[in-house]
Amino acid sequence: MDILHLIDRLETLVTESFHLPFTSNVIVQEDAFLDIIDQMRVTIPEEVKLAKRTEAERERLLLQAQEEANRLVDMAHEKADGLTEEHELVAYARNRAEEIEAEAHRQADEILADTDEYIIDQLSELEEQLMRTLTTVRNGLRHVQETKSDSGLEEHQNEEEIQKPVADADEE
Repeated sequence: MDILHLIDRLETLVTESFHLPFTSNVIVQEDAFLDIIDQMRVTIPEEVKLAKRTEAERERLLLQAQEEANRLVDMAHEKADGLTEEHELVAYARNRAEEIEAEAHRQADEILADTDEYIIDQLSELEEQLMRTLTTVRNGLRHVQETKSDSGLEEHQNEEEIQKPVADADEE
């Protein structure tokens, strides 16, 4: 399951929850909330596995590019060795071998740069998703703590109001 989908579900759960009158507080279904959090715990490692697979693919592409470059260089050397009998052909072969080698290195560098860019994009996206998830979780925790603090203050005030009339009656 996609982490962004889970975040959307979490947001929907909060926005569709019962709003307490005259406050910005809502009552959230604990089971649904915790279920989404559990699914996030499962999904985030999947996103990390995807990043690792991407890294492995990058390494594979890099090795493949290096092998291709080596093959092209070897092929160029073989071709150059075969043409050593004629001076003009030898010069041409050397130039062509250098061009092939330079092209192979350029292609390898390009593949490496593209792969690095892809990994950076994937990891940045994962980081962004994780930060949004963390922000959502922190907001949820803060909200629950504020709700808990508010209800604790109300209970304390109610106790003082109950005790005050008893004290007034004692004075009379």
